[in-house]
Amino acid sequence: MSVTSTTPAATTDKDIEVPEPPSDSISSLAFSSAADYLAVGNWDNNVRLYEVGTGGQTQGKAMYGHQGPVLRVCWNKDGNKVISGGADNAARMFDIIHGQTTQVAQHDAPIKAVRWIETPQGGILATGSWDKTLKYWDLRSASPVSTVKLPERCYTMDAQYPLLVVGTAGRHIQIYNLTSPSTPYKSIISPLKWQTRVVACFTNSASSGFAVGSIEGRVAIQYVEDKESAKNFSFRCHRADQTPHAKNPLVYAVNDITFHPVHGTFSTCGSDGTFHFWDKAVRLRLKSFEAAPGPISATTFNRNGTIFAYAISYDWSIGHRGMTPGHPNKLMLHACKEEEVKRRPIQNR
Repeated sequence: MSVTSTTPAATTDKDIEVPEPPSDSISSLAFSSAADYLAVGNWDNNVRLYEVGTGGQTQGKAMYGHQGPVLRVCWNKDGNKVISGGADNAARMFDIIHGQTTQVAQHDAPIKAVRWIETPQGGILATGSWDKTLKYWDLRSASPVSTVKLPERCYTMDAQYPLLVVGTAGRHIQIYNLTSPSTPYKSIISPLKWQTRVVACFTNSASSGFAVGSIEGRVAIQYVEDKESAKNFSFRCHRADQTPHAKNPLVYAVNDITFHPVHGTFSTCGSDGTFHFWDKAVRLRLKSFEAAPGPISATTFNRNGTIFAYAISYDWSIGHRGMTPGHPNKLMLHACKEEEVKRRPIQNR
């Protein structure tokens, strides 16, 4: 399925570089829902918090550590606590008001995904691990509320209540209705032929669904209910021709997918150092941006979608041999223009 493009690549020269970035690869980014506080998870075992001002100026506010690389970060509903999962098999929570860190979850292998979920009964934390389990935690208790077996190691997870989606090794995708969180609502194999890198649930959508990105430079848009399956589609992205008439383009991993909190459009970023904005409803690429000097490993929108943060950082897509001396490690802020992220009208066909 082809996706139409409306605009040529734009330069990112005017994007703002955050001073004093992490010293090692950036694995995860997340903005608070209460203010423009940006949490940054890193391979140097730390989580850093930055405050982003009106003009894009930033100030480091806090830092706390794990005993291994940090693989994922998220915030609680109120936006005043950061939760992180790491290769030390633990999830930790940092209270930005009191400056205190507590361990809130434990697995038998690295925690690859963390997600705060607000339910009618209150907030719970979901953690997905390479130990092939999904656990739900009430933070008032040291033991999980529920432990769910996964078919393989958890690689990625996202939620928009009542939907939770887990992508694992072996291209398994587990779909949960959080009104019955311990039993998969559906189990499918990814519509993409190669390893799953990221799943992201739709925002601001009348239909329940998610996007899947793979290591093969391809994204699939997947609706949960069978009655909407005709709207499923996939498209190629993050690819480059080696020569003007090449039959076999260079193919790059899709590292992150982030949905806009207001418009429901979405971004993709990849190992090719580019990011793009898309509109799934009309199958349109809204905006392309020139390649950065290294892979883009993680992205996030702030709470109202006016700031797009992205990390230029080694993504380990080709293993240890790709971690060369002097590899760029930058944290960037892009001011979103309305025309870049707003949905296009659906034309009658």
